[in-house]
Amino acid sequence: MTNLNAIVSTFSTEEQQQFIKYLEKKNKRNDTKNIQLFTLLVKEEFNSKELCKAIYESDNKVAYHALRKRLYQSLIDFIANTNLEEENSIDMQIIKYILASRTFLINKQAKIAYAILEKAEVIAQEHSLFPILNEIYHTKIEYAYLNPSVDINSLVSEFKTNQKNHYLEEELNMVYAKIKQTLNDMTYKGQVLDFQTILNTTLAEHNISLNDSMSFKSLYQLMTIVSISAFVTNDYLKIEPFLLDTYLKIQTHKLKDKQLYYHIQIVYMIANTLFRNKKFEASLSHLEQMKSLMEGQRKKHFRAFELKYNLLLSLNLNYNGNQNRAIEHLENFKQSKHPDTESVLDIQLSLVMFYIQGSRFKEAHHIFSKFYHTDKYYTEKAGIEWVIKKNLVEIILHIELENIDLVESRLLSFKRNYNSYLKQIHQERVITYLQLVNQYYKHPESATTDTFKNKVEMSFNWIEAKQEDIFVMSFFAWLKSKMENKPLYETTLQLVEIAQKS
Repeated sequence: MTNLNAIVSTFSTEEQQQFIKYLEKKNKRNDTKNIQLFTLLVKEEFNSKELCKAIYESDNKVAYHALRKRLYQSLIDFIANTNLEEENSIDMQIIKYILASRTFLINKQAKIAYAILEKAEVIAQEHSLFPILNEIYHTKIEYAYLNPSVDINSLVSEFKTNQKNHYLEEELNMVYAKIKQTLNDMTYKGQVLDFQTILNTTLAEHNISLNDSMSFKSLYQLMTIVSISAFVTNDYLKIEPFLLDTYLKIQTHKLKDKQLYYHIQIVYMIANTLFRNKKFEASLSHLEQMKSLMEGQRKKHFRAFELKYNLLLSLNLNYNGNQNRAIEHLENFKQSKHPDTESVLDIQLSLVMFYIQGSRFKEAHHIFSKFYHTDKYYTEKAGIEWVIKKNLVEIILHIELENIDLVESRLLSFKRNYNSYLKQIHQERVITYLQLVNQYYKHPESATTDTFKNKVEMSFNWIEAKQEDIFVMSFFAWLKSKMENKPLYETTLQLVEIAQKS
């Protein structure tokens, strides 16, 4: 059965109202039940059987199924019509110019036709509409014999340049798709892959140079590919200059207003990279810009980015010394019903982390108790890295709550389920970390001794503080707080400050 709930959940409040008006105009009978069904779906409170009874006061499955099919078609028509009105006005205008010019050319009115085509070409170039430019040049070349003033060699050269640009865009689109698929296999299926080799090989296969001139969408895709590389390697410092330099090009791009969705994604990428590099003020500045963009075009994309924006805002606040504000802000979204399940889970786990940092263990446990699905389920929804973090957080939480039996079982479970995977991806330091956690849990009095501190010092191949991942740093801060007998949040901020100054 078509998942109408998933479609309806993507609508903003304004879009819901617009769709109801659309149905009211479309309905020719007063007894049509499509508005009633849509209104009930918006509430997200009923399953299919309950919806059927609420609408027909009986188990009339045939009529209910037919109603759902009609509503589905109306939803598709509404979404398509809305997007046609908002997105393709420029494309349609250029196509009208091309069609008009061909009519004039058939009637031997070359001067008028080429004037129209020149106008169409300027607009198409401004918006990097390579397929449409192809039609313009094709038409110009085809009828060049009617216009003696045309330099056909120059036209052919422009046509070939446009073909190269179009080819580059298509090739990058294929690279983008392959890299995203690779990331999905690594993140949500737990496959162990050599990402950097795959990235380099894929770029070489498609002859993509990072210096090529690109359309707005291609620049977005390229920035996404680079960000994926940083996500896999945890090296956000390396990509920061590239993202900022590329964004300078985008800010003057003619398409930045039309391609609002991609523009929001790009600003979010930069804000997230700056956060991961502990540059909180710069990240917050870009988040302000992101929110401004989210409110554009009548908040068309607001709901799609709402959770990502608020999560990153709260993370910045938390690591910038404003934990109470971070918690208050994020608590508004912890029970969100939202199609972005991954962000909902990220918010809940982040809140657990904030509570633990603030020694609010019962509140942390209350949220954690809601994670009742299997690790397999959460891997499919949020990725294996999220699941590993969840398991580490759970072990720490049970130690703080002195749930001794649960600590033992969770440690054994983690070792059985993830040690092999962590060795395959060369993240043995997680295993080492848990061994030290296990030693502390069994002998907490040893944490402040020189012997334990020396063991910790010798257990890791330390990297520069400024390059260390902020979440990895947070886990180490818990151990360090035990070694120094200091509050966890204070210890965390001290480690962050050291990284910022290095």
